[in-house]
Amino acid sequence: MTDPVTLASEVLKEHRASIDRLDAILVYTLGERFKHTQAVGKLKATHDLPPSDPSREAAQIERLEDLARQADLDPEFARKFLNFIIAEVIQHHRKHQQ
Repeated sequence: MTDPVTLASEVLKEHRASIDRLDAILVYTLGERFKHTQAVGKLKATHDLPPSDPSREAAQIERLEDLARQADLDPEFARKFLNFIIAEVIQHHRKHQQ
């Protein structure tokens, strides 16, 4: 019979392995996302479009908050996360315009 500490250790190991896989998915997904936003930034710079699109950003935040609720994730966290990403994207777009 397995003792509770050993069993807990095995379960913890499984959770950590899942977290590691999910972290890799997040990193690769963000990398793919930024490839597209870099292309958008270059397109905006080429056509003298503003680096920021507040109406699109607001719609994306609202959409992400709805998705967060569906995923049982704190919508406030999702909003903060997307705001961070949007700020990075705008910074990249501004670099293309210089």
